[in-house]
Amino acid sequence: MLSVNTNQGAMVALQTLNKTNSDLDKTQNAISTGLKVATAKDNGAIWAIANKMRSDVGAYDRVRESTDRAASILDTGIAAGESIMELLNEMKGKALAGSQAGLTASAQAALAADFAQLRDQITSIIANAVFDGANMIQGTPNNAVALGDSAGGNTITVNGASLALGGAVVTVTGTSAVDSAANATTALGLVNTSITNLGTQLATWGAGAKRLDVHKTFIGKLQDALNNGIGAIADADLAKESAKLQALQTKSQLGIQALSIANSSSQSALSLFR
Repeated sequence: MLSVNTNQGAMVALQTLNKTNSDLDKTQNAISTGLKVATAKDNGAIWAIANKMRSDVGAYDRVRESTDRAASILDTGIAAGESIMELLNEMKGKALAGSQAGLTASAQAALAADFAQLRDQITSIIANAVFDGANMIQGTPNNAVALGDSAGGNTITVNGASLALGGAVVTVTGTSAVDSAANATTALGLVNTSITNLGTQLATWGAGAKRLDVHKTFIGKLQDALNNGIGAIADADLAKESAKLQALQTKSQLGIQALSIANSSSQSALSLFR
């Protein structure tokens, strides 16, 4: 039927052209953003999954920062502990020398002065072994704590230990002295015990530092895996989209031609009245 009121061919051509233009918009958006799923309108389920994974990647950035902070606190404690170990080794020599019988008063006094300076330096090191307000070796030590996962459900904790004089690790007291052979012998025993205890503590902290390093490496690999997963489900294949763009541009031009032809069909009705 020939009608000037209803042009079925034009309606079909217009619907086809609108569909082509819609697909063209999607392809152009994919090329410009690099994403085949850029918004929830593109694919709600895939967008939600990708968004959750991106959230996890961002959260793991905070986990890495937390691990870096904990590692720095622990490194500070280890460095301080190693410095104290060096002092204890020197103190051992002074105490051993001071334990000899028959030393002159001046020699004993010199050894005592050196020993006291080394002993007091331990307290100074402890006071300065602070990172971001945390001190793992003070009288009431802080712990090095790192986030374990993106949900904050668990942590990795390396416990601090007091290296203060007269404590469980450094048994040398604030009054230990080598001002006599007897006192030097007592001090030597305390120094030897301190060296053993501190060696064990440093070994424990070393294992903790290794654990934090392994955790940080794992988090980096996990982020890479998540980013790869996001890319697999949300990134656009630009080679494929480029080919689609060429095809859709051609279809759009043909659709315009088809619509023009369909619109001109009503003009033929005029010939019936000539």
